[in-house]
Amino acid sequence: MGDVDSMGWIVVGVDGSEASLDALRWAAHQARLTGAPVEAVMAWELPTYYGWAPVDDLDLSVASRDALHTAVGEALGDDPLVNVRELVVEGNAARVLIDTAKDASLLVVGSRGHGGFTATLLGSVSQHCAQHATCPVVIVRHPAA
Repeated sequence: MGDVDSMGWIVVGVDGSEASLDALRWAAHQARLTGAPVEAVMAWELPTYYGWAPVDDLDLSVASRDALHTAVGEALGDDPLVNVRELVVEGNAARVLIDTAKDASLLVVGSRGHGGFTATLLGSVSQHCAQHATCPVVIVRHPAA
């Protein structure tokens, strides 16, 4: 097992998609190999189509927290073999992941993989993270993609 203080932690972006669940599984496997803790991160922001309709930020935050907890349970089971911290942050997903992983040893994201161009293959969040993160980035592609 690696030294957690020198190894840092592994940040993984989770949005509930199959690709993000694969990324979470990959990050947990890497954490078991290195002894690093995992920080599962879900970002949320108000959709622009809400316009002026009243929306309770707290409701979206709670829903995101519930969705993240469900995703972690689905990907890793009720008793994961690694230390997993769940973090929900309001903001743009790519920016939240890059900021959260600023001092991490690794950032892991899923790739949706729809289409033939690199940007589409990676997805805008994973591509932005790969280009702007200050730590190494692993992009996990779902097999069906």
